[in-house]
Amino acid sequence: MTATENGRQMLQIAARAADKLGGEDLVALDVSEPLPLVDVFLLVTGRSERNVAAIADEVEDRLLEAGHKRLRREGRQEARWVLLDFGDLIVHVFHPDERTYYGLERLWKDCPTVPVELTAPAEVEA
Repeated sequence: MTATENGRQMLQIAARAADKLGGEDLVALDVSEPLPLVDVFLLVTGRSERNVAAIADEVEDRLLEAGHKRLRREGRQEARWVLLDFGDLIVHVFHPDERTYYGLERLWKDCPTVPVELTAPAEVEA
């Protein structure tokens, strides 16, 4: 099983939003094989608690604006590790210390990565 087209589209929206606010070290993992209810994890690092919160808010706003429903949000108050669950996509926005400590890349090392496009596709002129 591989990530659905919907999960991949959501990933691109979220990745561009995170990048816009200075999100660093973006890694997308196709977790559809071990987790049948989720397609993609997006891991992002923010430079401080304020930056983590701002990145999470921007990602959430852009996905909601695109018509996707948020199922769950955790960690926003502390802003050390914010989890945004949009069904096919789960976004993890970490403070650098938490990202190192929890090491999700190590835990999910058997999952393939998904390419992340940080620029929007060019609009086709008619």
